[in-house]
Amino acid sequence: MNVLRRSTWQSYPHWARTLSTKATDGPLAGITVVSLEQAISAPFCTRQLADLGARVIKIERPGVGDFARHYDIRVNGLASHFVWTNRSKESLALDVKNPRDHRVLMLLLGRADVLVQNLAPGASARLGLSYEALKANHPSLIVCNISGYGPDGPYRDKKAYDLLIQSEAGMLSVTGTGAKQPAKVGISIADIAAGSYAYSNVLAALFRRQRDPEKRGCNLDISMLESMVEWMGFPLYYTYEGAPGPTPVGAAHAAIYPYGPFETGDGKSVMLGIQNEREWTSFCDKVLGQLELAKDERFVSNSLRVQNRDALKSIICEVFALRTAEDVLVLLDKAAIANASVNDMQGVWNHPQLQARQRWTEVKTPAGVVPTLLPPGMGTDADGLNARIEAVPDVGEHNEAILAELGID
Repeated sequence: MNVLRRSTWQSYPHWARTLSTKATDGPLAGITVVSLEQAISAPFCTRQLADLGARVIKIERPGVGDFARHYDIRVNGLASHFVWTNRSKESLALDVKNPRDHRVLMLLLGRADVLVQNLAPGASARLGLSYEALKANHPSLIVCNISGYGPDGPYRDKKAYDLLIQSEAGMLSVTGTGAKQPAKVGISIADIAAGSYAYSNVLAALFRRQRDPEKRGCNLDISMLESMVEWMGFPLYYTYEGAPGPTPVGAAHAAIYPYGPFETGDGKSVMLGIQNEREWTSFCDKVLGQLELAKDERFVSNSLRVQNRDALKSIICEVFALRTAEDVLVLLDKAAIANASVNDMQGVWNHPQLQARQRWTEVKTPAGVVPTLLPPGMGTDADGLNARIEAVPDVGEHNEAILAELGID
């Protein structure tokens, strides 16, 4: 496959979209969000609000900023997590425990529509930033609190990080290859789940406020645990009334077979998935060349194929060992069997479908211009939602402008 290398990004902007969306564009234009945020959950929420045109003012610690700025130096010296979740924001460096800076924050909230925060348990309340403390002076303010476990209950004071929430929510019981070898999901999935629910709840609260004659705000309580458990709905119901849980099977599927990776003769792997008996018959006939397998008593239903997965895997791998991954993918496509390449990250950077659909654009950072993916569903189509893509800020980059706007020297 003729691919484009990430390292030559500057030389191939011909397939990247150049956006001209202004800060005043987008369905959330005119909405101001103030966020006391760190790590991933709250920044992911507010970045998506910024994508839709909201003005997002990110409150950071003077000097060091959000600690996620220092996770790594993979993006021209900047942290990969930070570049991903913090474009199109203004950075205001404040020591919110300092009376003067706290006054600045309160003045800013007087002009804000939404306050988002994911500080340590109890921190926002100590700073006078709870909904109860703010609603008298800011009745239209939407306050969104993201925490590990929620503001009450026995776990309310526990610190929460992504892996710990994955563990508490049962995610580790369905990953890896067994109880002794669990595996965390390779991305911050609990943070992303909480950030996604915070984002959708803020949108719903803004819509409700717009329809409210008194334009009242509200309190949003987003728990990482509850967000992650919502995503665990299948294994929860699978274990209904004490039934045994799904057996962790690595990259395969615990309840459907064949569904997962299979090695080919060139040392690579392909992913495939069989969802019904029609596909199973087609797979046996057009891919394996063994139509009689479709009626084999060991494999005549999905439940039996799951029970006899080891025997079926041996048959599949024996056939695939005679072909390259590319040849197997061609056969699977001809048989209308769902399939995928097992990509690494470089394969995703250069994915032909993303390139063909012009899903890449570029974003400015303090370390130069880098590629960025357009948000799903958004683009540059005049008849669709256009994403706002503006720079990733440096710590305190907008202090002077924001303080001047507030009339503070």
